Amino acid sequence: MKYPFALLFTLLTQCLIAQSIERIEPPNWWIDMAHNEIEVMIYGENVAELRPVIPSEDVTLRKVIQVENPNYLFLQIKINKQAKAGAFDIDFYKRKRKFITKKYELRERTRAITGFDASDAIYLITPDRFANGDPANDDIPTMKERPNRNFKGGRHGGDIQGIRDNLDYIKDMGFTAIWLNPVLENDMIEYSYHGYSTTDYYKVDPRFGTNEAYQQLADEARTKGIKLIMDMIVNHCGLYHWWMEDLPSEDWINQWDEYTQTNHKKTLIQDPYAAESDYKAFIDGWFVPTMPDLNQRNEQMANYLIQNSIWWVEYLGLSGIRMDTYPYPGATYMAQWTEAMMRQYPNLNIVGEEWFNAPTIVSFWQRGKQNPNGYTSELKSVMDFPVNIQLIEALNSEEAWFTGWIQVYEMIAQDFLYPDPMNLVTFPDNHDMQRIFSQLNEDYGRWKQAIAFTLTMRGIPQMYYGTEILMTSTPDHGIVRTDFPGGWEGDKVNAFTGEGLTDIQKEAQAFVSQLLRWRKTTDAIHTGKLTHYVPQNGVYVYFRYTNDEKVMVILNKNKTKTTLDMKRFEEMAGEYSTGKDVISGKIFSLDDDIELPMNDVLVLELK
Repeated sequence: MKYPFALLFTLLTQCLIAQSIERIEPPNWWIDMAHNEIEVMIYGENVAELRPVIPSEDVTLRKVIQVENPNYLFLQIKINKQAKAGAFDIDFYKRKRKFITKKYELRERTRAITGFDASDAIYLITPDRFANGDPANDDIPTMKERPNRNFKGGRHGGDIQGIRDNLDYIKDMGFTAIWLNPVLENDMIEYSYHGYSTTDYYKVDPRFGTNEAYQQLADEARTKGIKLIMDMIVNHCGLYHWWMEDLPSEDWINQWDEYTQTNHKKTLIQDPYAAESDYKAFIDGWFVPTMPDLNQRNEQMANYLIQNSIWWVEYLGLSGIRMDTYPYPGATYMAQWTEAMMRQYPNLNIVGEEWFNAPTIVSFWQRGKQNPNGYTSELKSVMDFPVNIQLIEALNSEEAWFTGWIQVYEMIAQDFLYPDPMNLVTFPDNHDMQRIFSQLNEDYGRWKQAIAFTLTMRGIPQMYYGTEILMTSTPDHGIVRTDFPGGWEGDKVNAFTGEGLTDIQKEAQAFVSQLLRWRKTTDAIHTGKLTHYVPQNGVYVYFRYTNDEKVMVILNKNKTKTTLDMKRFEEMAGEYSTGKDVISGKIFSLDDDIELPMNDVLVLELK
């Protein structure tokens, strides 16, 4: 069949225009959302020359925004109340001729969003280092970095399938939630395994799997009673993010005449005497040369990041978000981001990373805080770094009037600074610090006290993968994030089955599991009040209790057996006659002094 030249030219032009629209983000949305006005990014060669039209009653195209770069358009779209699930057309015209139509899908909402809380125990996983469930995705020829398991900072092959394969291990241990370090695409030249240099905000890194695999992990975890928490980053992206070659506008990222690194001075947010130049260096400075600092003062960037966070919560049915480098984008934007998230998902829990040693700084960010400068936040939870820091120092120091357990006691005593201390996330270690067993000089008794404290103190406990088997490390992050034994075919030690573990590793694993499984059904730990006593003679004692349950926790640092005078605790234990140790099952009389095991812990259910 022959076509007239004019028709052939039109068809060819349509093909060229179709090829020029390379990205539409977010790739879809949902009906019946509180966040029913979205800003869709259209990217392609000279798309600004096209005029978009949406011939649909389900949505309204409110505004078309052109930016400095003609390869971008931003479409402000309102999804009307009567909108039905399905696809609608976005027609692109040049002058009066329609050149191309793109479909945009509205989906039905299918997942209820429930948050995590103090009844949960979180298992933190670095996916590249946990388990290699699909060796076929280890080496992706189109990616910049290739696998190298022999290099501490290289790609080792762990993936989403590996986590799916071992959900039963996580469940059987007693964990009820998993937090994964980021799994979105990190197409960087080196050190990309950790996931914190995002190069595509809507795509799982193919070395971890696919978006669908991530969704399947979330669904399978839910069926086993395990919630999913996603690690997000709105402060920076990776240097090889696709838009870095063609920025929408000059102010899309924070740019300097010469490379400027953030000064990390988090007190600048609240400092009434701060110099403006110092504040700017903190907010706009880059983390490292390979992580461009995003400019959330750019309205399109701000909207893009909020929408991306909502998209992943809805797509996966998340129970929570852990927000990396929380204060670095600045207080104004983080208030905007959290408000948008809470308006859409009032039951979602979000924990922010504010790595600082004082609750005066950390508590600033928690929802309900009455700050001197009037700042308000919708952030429900923060990481309890102040207690973590004091816990390690206390366990490593000699007992004195100002060191040892008193350091933890006095830090906990400052909980009045937090609007909701029960919603803090507590932890013995994480992916950014030396393993707790190594920090405690491989002292097993001290390790047991750190774990017991974390699992019985107020707050939401988080443990890093491998902590349960006494994994060790240097401070080097590549060593901290060592491969979990048994996650790779041919591993001589398999922590999932126990094969090859030493006796003390098996004992540690059982200790963690026993506490976790007991914790699951103990309301005194989930919602109970806290009363603690000033530490004396190397012993710290506290009680968790409701009207129906009471638990007495005794942490003994002494290297010798110690006698605990129970008369001191009559106001909390006086009405009870016995206490059953959750770990050993041994029954202790509360009418007599208790002989404490040396350098150990007792968790007593009072009867």
